Amino acid sequence: MNKLIVCLMLLLLAVPMAFAVDFDEEISEEDKDTFDAILEPVMKIYNFVKYSASVLAVLFLLFAGVSFIIGGKDVKKREDSKMMAMYVVVGLAVIWIAPYIVEFMVK
Repeated sequence: MNKLIVCLMLLLLAVPMAFAVDFDEEISEEDKDTFDAILEPVMKIYNFVKYSASVLAVLFLLFAGVSFIIGGKDVKKREDSKMMAMYVVVGLAVIWIAPYIVEFMVK
């Protein structure tokens, strides 16, 4: 019950703020340059995290494959390996698709 009240209060606070923003206003070139200057280091960090996560995902997929093979007839180990591989693939999809989703929502 308390979570519902908190969610409703946040909704009541967030909706007026969203309508207060004027999205039809033209953005100046200076503002675009400032935004790009701020966005550049953020994108460097994002790319580092994305590629690091990709390397880790390959290692975890390798581990899941080996544990699937070694699992033999143990159904629990094989199912755990399948779930690990599925979570890794979903995580990679989220990491790699996130910028496209943000770009789609902005336009």
